[in-house]
Amino acid sequence: MANSAFEEAVRVTPLDSHRYSVHLHNDWCVGTVPHGGYSAAVLYQLAITHFAHTHPTRYSEAATPISMQLVFLRRTATGPAVLTVEDTKLGARTSTIHVTLSQPSEKNPTGPAEAKITGYITVSPASAETGLTAESGWMLQPPAVAGSRADGTVDLAALERTGRDGEWARQAAPYASFRRVTQQVELYGPAAGRGTRGVIDQWARFTPGGRRDARWTNAAVAFLMDMFPMALDGFDAMSSAATEEETRHKPKWYPTVTMNIDFKKRLPAGGVPWLYSRVHSKRVVNGRMDLDVVVLDEAGDVVALGSQVGLVVSASRNVGRRELKM
Repeated sequence: MANSAFEEAVRVTPLDSHRYSVHLHNDWCVGTVPHGGYSAAVLYQLAITHFAHTHPTRYSEAATPISMQLVFLRRTATGPAVLTVEDTKLGARTSTIHVTLSQPSEKNPTGPAEAKITGYITVSPASAETGLTAESGWMLQPPAVAGSRADGTVDLAALERTGRDGEWARQAAPYASFRRVTQQVELYGPAAGRGTRGVIDQWARFTPGGRRDARWTNAAVAFLMDMFPMALDGFDAMSSAATEEETRHKPKWYPTVTMNIDFKKRLPAGGVPWLYSRVHSKRVVNGRMDLDVVVLDEAGDVVALGSQVGLVVSASRNVGRRELKM
């Protein structure tokens, strides 16, 4: 299957009714640390697995996450991890669970596991979501750089076939050997100088394991919410301008502190080949940055909204071998 590399990377196995296991994969890392969006996708899959395994009769159809609020307490490592679920609220329309990803402490690897990521996930089946639907008139501001089509949209078929459409072209992710997780996507953006300062626009194809026939799924959207290497390239450039000569042109590490996701639209069962992201940062202060993310489908419908707090630190804090065994 086209998405098999991703499905294997986020596979969650029940240990009992409220404990699960997962193996965090090396090729979904930045340096030695599993990528934040990848970790979010694991927890997305945990929520689906938990309700299918422990609460199979609560809803008449699968319950999927509609919101996630995650806190990244400590850095994770490749290898096994234990996922714990607490049923905070089980409701007729929505249910909320508290989730924790735990691994052994770096300082005491033979001691008890400690929480690395924790947070809340709210789920709901599609059939339970009824009520008011209204358009607010919201639109992207400033508008995205136009493509070659008469209506200003990007010709995605041309982009896939030739790597270019008008001002849009395939982007090479910076420091790809350090940010290995960027090899799981193909990203296309406006030519240099054509965008707006502090705003990154990108069209993305999902290519887990190098499969160009893969598709964006609902779980993969959680991953995409933290996948914007061109935005990080802008932070790299700003950081280089502000640091000493000997530390310039070296990659920085941008660990996630908090991540919030609001899933607005479920994707079709077979997934979609393209998704658009806009990433906006308002200010970086004392090594702490804010990020707002909106994901749209080809029709321009909002698929997900997100916000993050992240840090800007030296990549030297994220090197060496750190695979855990449990």
